[in-house]
Amino acid sequence: MKPISVLDHLTEALRLLPGVGPKSAQRIAFHLLQHDRTGAARLGTALLDAVEKIRHCALCNTFTEAEICETCSSDRRERSVLCVVETPADQVMIEQTMTFRGLYFVLMGKLSPLDGIGPKEIHLDRLAARAADGVVEEVILATNFTNEGEATAHYIGEMLKARGIKVTRLARGVPSGGELEYVDAGTIAQAVLDRRSQ
Repeated sequence: MKPISVLDHLTEALRLLPGVGPKSAQRIAFHLLQHDRTGAARLGTALLDAVEKIRHCALCNTFTEAEICETCSSDRRERSVLCVVETPADQVMIEQTMTFRGLYFVLMGKLSPLDGIGPKEIHLDRLAARAADGVVEEVILATNFTNEGEATAHYIGEMLKARGIKVTRLARGVPSGGELEYVDAGTIAQAVLDRRSQ
């Protein structure tokens, strides 16, 4: 059997990116090698650096280089309100609305039993401990309005309400089936302001 070539290895690695199929991966590989070897080297170095230095915040689970991220360590944030999102991209979108001044918990996914993703895989034990720390008074569920996002919000809502924690959900300004990363900031801002009890 012929060993995999370096070019084939690069193409396969590029296919790990979302939305990049075999043809696109091959075009990217050829472009980098033919037109931008310096950029390719920078990309490789940046990826290695990120893999080595970026970790999860000990409090909110988002990506950070420090033990505690900037948001969690800021004294300007409202510590009694915790917003639960699926991904760091969702967190960034809510931050861009400039309507939310509380803290976050990033699940890094959503419940999806068919894919083997249960409560343990999205760190619901850590979320429960954080929400029950005696400081948090309200948890806003800002999961996406997909089937899995809705199921995740329902599960978390029931779990936290059983512990006596106030739970709200983003208002339906965000379209059903929509993902926060792709929704405009004005719609997200209105959804945060019009949140309702879960």
